[in-house]
Amino acid sequence: MKLWIAAVGARPRDAFDELVRLYVERIKPLLPGTGKSTVETPVYRTEDALWKAIERERSRTAPWVVLLDERGRSMSSEGFTQWLGRERDQGRQLLIFAIGPGDGWSQDSRRRTAETLSLGPMTLAHELARVVLCEQIYRALTILAGHPYHRAGSR
Repeated sequence: MKLWIAAVGARPRDAFDELVRLYVERIKPLLPGTGKSTVETPVYRTEDALWKAIERERSRTAPWVVLLDERGRSMSSEGFTQWLGRERDQGRQLLIFAIGPGDGWSQDSRRRTAETLSLGPMTLAHELARVVLCEQIYRALTILAGHPYHRAGSR
């Protein structure tokens, strides 16, 4: 399974990028598919550039694109874990999470996507949204692996 944690229009910020790299390194060994599992964090200048990159991805199954948007479906960490586990278990080869441009996703992008996900009702800066998303992916994969990182109900 390959993951993209993509962003449109985000500017590089060293502190945030370092946190993204930390979580990406933690995520890699938890992904199924020895040798083929990768995590990429591309940044695109425009939505069009993102879609062109997605179209170049050829595999047995079409990439599953999830747009991050405040109007998307909101999930708890446990709900996100169940969703991610289903995607993994269905043999999804490429799962793309895409954080949108500052003005939000176009109607064309919304029509082309598989799913829209919200990180919550508050608006987050792109750089912070990437960190939060990476942490939640890591949390979900540790829950699926039975790792004690997530301690729900232990408070």
